[in-house]
Amino acid sequence: MTQLKKELSVGVIASGSGTDLQSIIDASESGLIDAKVVVVISDRNDAFALSRAKKHKIPCFFVDPKGKSRPTHEREIDMILQTHQVELVIGAGYMRLLSPWFVKRWNGRIINIHPALLPSFKGTTGQSDALEYGVKLSGCTTHFMDTEMDHGPIILQAAVKVFIEDDRDALTARILAVEHQILPRTVQLFAQNRLHMDGRKVIILPGDSWKKKHKVIPDVLYSEGY
Repeated sequence: MTQLKKELSVGVIASGSGTDLQSIIDASESGLIDAKVVVVISDRNDAFALSRAKKHKIPCFFVDPKGKSRPTHEREIDMILQTHQVELVIGAGYMRLLSPWFVKRWNGRIINIHPALLPSFKGTTGQSDALEYGVKLSGCTTHFMDTEMDHGPIILQAAVKVFIEDDRDALTARILAVEHQILPRTVQLFAQNRLHMDGRKVIILPGDSWKKKHKVIPDVLYSEGY
């Protein structure tokens, strides 16, 4: 009898439209990754990420931060994640800074995606900051979270060209298309147990390459491990 491969249980925290969440859902439902989103949590009741979860019949929760201390709010989130037996937490456009307590509790099992080439342009305005600085290349980064904002060990990066006519919306859209590639890829690398942390360095163990198996976007530079 053939034994079915166990899917990694993923919990997603999101504050906005949830396009990065959708990229994981799509990759899961198409069999591209050995992982399944089992719960979605938002700090905003009107976050479209919750609507995406409902459409795909994924349990979802609005955890209201109003009138609560950060420890109280995060313990509610943690309880939901534990209840759904989450193995990996993804920050997909979650706009609230997580406490050291939460990050340490999920140490090595919480990943974020950021729309810039870290360590440059941290924070919520990475795309516009890159444009204002006048960079010629921008991009996106997946990384393990640590106790500092947009600081933890880098997993994957992809670089996109910045054009002279770019405004924030144009650059954001081009970066977002690549986010939707490297985030599911990062989840799959975790599911395959191919990520090994050595201090600040994330060593990606040998295995398949998505650059050889799947479509890549012209002029995008993908880091090793993609």
